[in-house]
Amino acid sequence: MSLSKRFTLPARALGLCSAVLSTTARTRADEPRTAGEPSVLREPAEITQVADAFDDRDPFDLHLSLGYESTWTSSLVRRDTSSAQAGLGTDGFVQRSLNVAQYKQSTSRLQTRADIGLYKDVALVVRVPIILADDRRLIGVDGSENQQTTTLSGSPGEQLFSLPFRAPTRSGIEYLAVGVDAALMNQTRNARRPSWVIGVEGRFNVSEPMHACNAYTGGLNQPGGQAQCAYPSDIDRNGVANQQATADAGAPLEGRFSGSRSPGVSRGTTAFEAHTYLSRRLKYIEPYAGFRGLVELRNDSSDYGSTDLKGVLVSHPPRRATLLFGVNVMPWEILDQFQRITLDFRFTGTYVSEGRDYSELFDALGSSDAPSLRLPSYAEYQACTPGTTCQNATSVVNPQSEKVYFTGITDVQQHGTYRLSTEFTWQAGEYIKFHIGGGYTLIQSHFITFDQACNPELPSDASKAGPCHEQVASASAANASGTPNPNYRHTINDPGQRFKVDDSRAVDAWVNATVMF
Repeated sequence: MSLSKRFTLPARALGLCSAVLSTTARTRADEPRTAGEPSVLREPAEITQVADAFDDRDPFDLHLSLGYESTWTSSLVRRDTSSAQAGLGTDGFVQRSLNVAQYKQSTSRLQTRADIGLYKDVALVVRVPIILADDRRLIGVDGSENQQTTTLSGSPGEQLFSLPFRAPTRSGIEYLAVGVDAALMNQTRNARRPSWVIGVEGRFNVSEPMHACNAYTGGLNQPGGQAQCAYPSDIDRNGVANQQATADAGAPLEGRFSGSRSPGVSRGTTAFEAHTYLSRRLKYIEPYAGFRGLVELRNDSSDYGSTDLKGVLVSHPPRRATLLFGVNVMPWEILDQFQRITLDFRFTGTYVSEGRDYSELFDALGSSDAPSLRLPSYAEYQACTPGTTCQNATSVVNPQSEKVYFTGITDVQQHGTYRLSTEFTWQAGEYIKFHIGGGYTLIQSHFITFDQACNPELPSDASKAGPCHEQVASASAANASGTPNPNYRHTINDPGQRFKVDDSRAVDAWVNATVMF
């Protein structure tokens, strides 16, 4: 037998064995998981996990989470000025801002969440954050409490508010959130692809919206007492609304315009959020990145006021766009006991657009009894009637137009927030895991009373332009430079009078547990 023939049979045998092994391997790979094979460690990073249903031998998933979170925020409130008084400025040789107050806020929340599997990699998510206590206060900084007539001055003879200032403690349901998450790709189903989750969420107001309040005001039955949370039309803060505002609203004094309100706890908006997250497991680490955007729409029951007033520059709450990057580190896993330890490290950057918002001075300015803030503005101007005293003005307010009352909600300048956070997760078993974490946030300096007197995008004729005009050669003629903004208040929005926040930072910590069925 030749040498070639001598090796013909072994070669064929080896080829047959290889084919059998390959077929066996493919068959085993295609088989479903056995009952004892752990599945929890097939899950991706926490941020891309989605409860599902009708998956292998697991027809239904339900994840219930309960957690506690505390947040501590601190900001330095400053004010534009040309004053050169010692100890009040911050810029050395040139005085550009006064130290007004130190803002302190502490908030504790109960975080409740349910993830309900609907289909493979599709889940319904329901969240209900409950504020247990929200405390806000303003205190003096570097002796500013001794210079309040300067730092907090309004119109001549006015003081906008007093230090120290404290708002009542707020509590209640912050909002009800309902959303859907879906994993378009899942690394555990296809190892060649990353995990990719997209989702949408609606946040609905179910509690009383926030109202500007002063915890230090006396009761209505006490001499000089004021309503703690007065209605915007309560000019004297004595629990009785402005008669004309009540008549305009068609409601009796005993109705919603009389007495005092509760502080409220929600933002008084309906919000919609969209998000997308991508992660990829690489041995003991899983990097991830994501984006989310939030848009809020004001509710009629809130203190945002009318949004269809001509001349208003910004009528909506701020919009938020967030980018985040992070990595999950899994240093320890026990496959057969469904146990794992995960360390999460994350950076989050958020752009906050200009918008009307509840600022650090919301309660203090909104509960002020200064006439420059309490008296209403008018939505429109009209031509000066011939034969009347108009003080050289070409137009005057139209007393028949809508009255616009100040509520404490102000135009807040666009800014950014930057956050570093870390979280420790212990997967204790097949059905339970625990989380503990903390974060540190820096908030970019920005103005919190940022409105402008005129809307230059809406031209108007000089007879209805109010203060938005430019004199020409003829003393009796003028060119309109825009339409008056009824939300504008000169004592807080004029350059040289505006308030801003500096050195803003927040620290938060949380702990929560999740059970998985």
